[in-house]
Amino acid sequence: MMDNQAIGASLAHMRRYYRITQDELAARLGVSRQAVSRWETGAGLPDVAQLMRLSKIYGVTVDDILRGNGAAVARHGTILADDAREPRRVVVIGAGRWGCFLAWYAARIGHQVTLVGRRESENFRALRISRTSGCLTLPESITLSDDMTCASEADFLLISVPAQQLAALAGQLAEMELRGRTIVLCMKGVEASTGRRLTQVITDALDHSNEAVVWVGPGHAEEFLRGVPNCMVIDSAGEMAKQAVIRAFSSDLIRFYYGRDLVGSEIGAAAKNVIGIAAGMLDGLGLTSLKGALMSRGTREVARLIVAMGGDAASASGLCHLGDYEATLFSPHSRNRAFGECWVRGERFGSLAEGYATVRALRSLGKSHGVELPICETVYRILYEGTDARRSLDRLFARSLKDEF
Repeated sequence: MMDNQAIGASLAHMRRYYRITQDELAARLGVSRQAVSRWETGAGLPDVAQLMRLSKIYGVTVDDILRGNGAAVARHGTILADDAREPRRVVVIGAGRWGCFLAWYAARIGHQVTLVGRRESENFRALRISRTSGCLTLPESITLSDDMTCASEADFLLISVPAQQLAALAGQLAEMELRGRTIVLCMKGVEASTGRRLTQVITDALDHSNEAVVWVGPGHAEEFLRGVPNCMVIDSAGEMAKQAVIRAFSSDLIRFYYGRDLVGSEIGAAAKNVIGIAAGMLDGLGLTSLKGALMSRGTREVARLIVAMGGDAASASGLCHLGDYEATLFSPHSRNRAFGECWVRGERFGSLAEGYATVRALRSLGKSHGVELPICETVYRILYEGTDARRSLDRLFARSLKDEF
């Protein structure tokens, strides 16, 4: 056994390896932050029960800890989960297609679920009667409500509303004085009027004791309901919040990866909707073969913006963006792709796709950060300034193919 200081240094290394704060670790262990600090400085040692708990959290043996073998954490990709998943109280706000799927999914894996919709919505009133929403039927175990106050009792609050409506919803939640809730944002976008990322919209409005998490990546309700699995990403500024969400919602149907770049995860996820609209425009003009160039250039363009905003360029090549291209640029279920196709054909789509407002936000962010975003600029001009789609896209790809790097 090594001396206390060596053991403490090993414990500090293990904690930093997973980018957990002392406060987060203390909360998980049920001790004070000062106790964690004493261990890591060698002023004290965890007791036997705490050592066992630490070994389980870090995925190492007690012997590894006592020998100061901090490198042992490298054998494991993530902190090990707690015991088998316990049923939790889940409230889903937003009863659209994705919100209904989230409620169905949470109930499928054993949680107690309430789905909250708007009282004035005709679609929600119909849902309460039929319990059917397009491609799925909600089981009787799911409570349907138009009273959002149930959010104050939720272990996990899942939000699936249009991104431009999030600020108004956050204001309503703020009036409820939520404390210590885990709020999972299950949508993609950037606030068009301010350029704020969605986690910023939530954290600006609510008490700091609440944790904001994003759930992004590829997946359509229609595919999941057919039993087709996929991989998605959970990201947050708080490591423990990520752990809790992944532990609560992972299953054979959705495998979650740990995001390590909240800025990149949010911007990458939002931007792929704009690339999806561009892809639909190409489809509508009979230029589908240019999607390869669109994907290549789109990834690089979004990576530049992510870096300028303080994120990691690699995120643009991850599941939040490039990994979501198949579901967004090619799938018949993609609303953004279908919106772009209808736009250039002059056909009615029914409602605006999320990427419509997002492109305005990204264009502003590009200008404020000094980043050139030719695809976003082209889509913006077609949608907002009425420029000819074919000529605009021809100019875009003549430039892109000439100056690829």
